[in-house]
Amino acid sequence: MRTILTCAALALALGSAPAFAQSGEITIWSWNVAASSLKATIEGFNKQFPDIKVTVQDLGNNPTYDKSIAGCAAGGEGLPDIVTIENGEAENYWSQFPDCFVDLHTLGYTAEDQAKFPDFKRTELEVEDKAYAMPWDSGPVAMFYRRDFYEKAGVDPTSIKTWDDFIAAGKKIQEANPGVKMTNADFNGDSEFFRMIANEQGCAYFAADGQSITVNQPACVASMTKIKEMNDAGIITSADWSTKITNNTAGTVATQMYGGWYEGTIRTESPDGSGKWGVYLMPSLTADGPRAANLGGSSLAITSVSNNKEAAYAYLKYSLATNEGQIAMLKGFGLVPSLISALDDPYVSEGQPYWGGQAVWKDILGTLPKVVPSRGTPFQSDAEIIVRAVQTTYLGGGYPDAKAALDDAASQIASATGLPVEE
Repeated sequence: MRTILTCAALALALGSAPAFAQSGEITIWSWNVAASSLKATIEGFNKQFPDIKVTVQDLGNNPTYDKSIAGCAAGGEGLPDIVTIENGEAENYWSQFPDCFVDLHTLGYTAEDQAKFPDFKRTELEVEDKAYAMPWDSGPVAMFYRRDFYEKAGVDPTSIKTWDDFIAAGKKIQEANPGVKMTNADFNGDSEFFRMIANEQGCAYFAADGQSITVNQPACVASMTKIKEMNDAGIITSADWSTKITNNTAGTVATQMYGGWYEGTIRTESPDGSGKWGVYLMPSLTADGPRAANLGGSSLAITSVSNNKEAAYAYLKYSLATNEGQIAMLKGFGLVPSLISALDDPYVSEGQPYWGGQAVWKDILGTLPKVVPSRGTPFQSDAEIIVRAVQTTYLGGGYPDAKAALDDAASQIASATGLPVEE
C-alpha cells in the first residue's frame, strides 16, 4: 500500500522538488565499487526516508550499459528506476533514446541545483534545456607516487612543474631504483595519457558544441608530442589495468597518473604499500600552465518507466547533492565527489593514514573547479578506437610527427562520423 512522507521531511531533503515523494521501492543498476558505494548511502537515506526501500543491483560495467541500451530500444521494458551512466557514454543514450530518461527539471532540479556541480561534469548530461542525469563521481587527475623511490633519488615531487621535469625526474628515479619504471601507460589498449594531458591543455577529440573534430588542434598535437618524448626517454612501460595493479604491489613502478578514484584501487589492492604512497598535481607543458584534468566519472539517471520517480529523485538528491551522501561514498570506497561543496567537508582535510598522513582528498578535489569540460558526443567510442590505433603507430615511428598522426586521426574520425574537421 502506498503512503506518503511528511512535508517537513521532504522540504528538508528535496528543497524545491515536488511536494510529495512516493514510498515503495526503487531499484538501481550499477557495477563493482560504484554499486558498493551506492549501498553505503542507503542507511543515511533511510533515516530521512524510512518508507523508501532502495535495492542496488551490481550487474557489472558492460552488462549495465548493454542491458540499459537494450531496454531503451525496447521502449523501457525491463529497466529499473535508476541507471548508472558513464559520462563518456551519456550522449549515446540521449541521442538514440531521448525519451528513455526523465528530464530532472520536471522533478524539481533547478538551476541552483545544477550550479552545485562543476561545468565539466554537466557537459554531457544536459541537452539544450533538458537535464537527463545528475552528476555523481568524477576523476580529477592526480599523480600517485612512491615516496621511498622519489626520496632515494633525491627527487622532490613539488619541484615537478612540467612534463620535462617529469622526464628528468624519471631518469633519476630509475637510475636510483633498479627495476623500477617511472610510470605505466596502457598504450596498447587505451589513449588515457593522451586524453588526460590534452584535457589539461584544453583540447579534446571534439569541439565543445560537438559539431566538429578538434583532435588535431595545436594543444592536442603538443600533448601527443610530449607523450612520445616520455616514451622515447624510456620512463614509461606499457601496462594494462591489471598489470598496473601488479606493478604497484610488486614495487616496480614509481608513479601512476589517473583519476582520483584510483586512490581506492591502490589502497585496497596494495595494502602493504601503506605509508609509502603520496599524491601531487599533474605536471603541465609549461611551468605556469594548467595542472588539472579529468578522467572518468559517472552519473545517475531516472528512467521514464519508473513507477516511483519522485522517490528516485529523492534518492538522487540525497546521495549526489548532499555532502553526507557524497562523503559516505568517498570514505568507504574512494568515489570522488563531483559536488563542489564537498570540498569544505572536514573529512576532505583530514590526513589519510595509508598516504603517510597526507590530506590527499584536499589536494585531489582542489583541482575540480579548474577542469576544462571535454565533450564526448555520441561518437566518442568511434573516435577512441581510431586514436588508439594512430597513437600506437605514432609511438612506433610510423608518422613523421604528432601533427601528421593526428591529422590522420581527424580524417578517419571525419569519415566515420560525417563531422567536419575544425580548421
